[in-house]
Amino acid sequence: MKKSDLKQLIKPLVKECIHEVLIEEGILANVVSEVAKGLQQNVIVETKQKQPDALFNENLRMQRKATDSRVKLQDHRKKLLDAVGQDAYNGVDLFEGTEAMPATAGESSTPSVLGDNPSDAGVDISSIIGGASQVWSALK
Repeated sequence: MKKSDLKQLIKPLVKECIHEVLIEEGILANVVSEVAKGLQQNVIVETKQKQPDALFNENLRMQRKATDSRVKLQDHRKKLLDAVGQDAYNGVDLFEGTEAMPATAGESSTPSVLGDNPSDAGVDISSIIGGASQVWSALK
């Protein structure tokens, strides 16, 4: 008997036996259910610890910084008065009623080009322009 003839005869028998064992006896279903159980047991669960409110901490830090700045400014004024001397200006406080210049909106680490307070009106230059028109009319 040739090998190909034997293969042709045995192949349907083996196929039928494997089908009967896997499907009809339920071995395949048992294997699938065991694999599914194994996958469910190894599920990784991530837990995050609640962090303190960062916004609250930032606000608190800014308040402390502002308080420290005011204290430093008062100390600096007092040192200046002591350096000038109380008698030099007949006991008049040169810095009385003064405040630090307000910070500009969007203040960054680099100063602005103009370096001025945006609410400051500035210098009136309308007379310069008016004088220029008289010069131009004289040149015509």
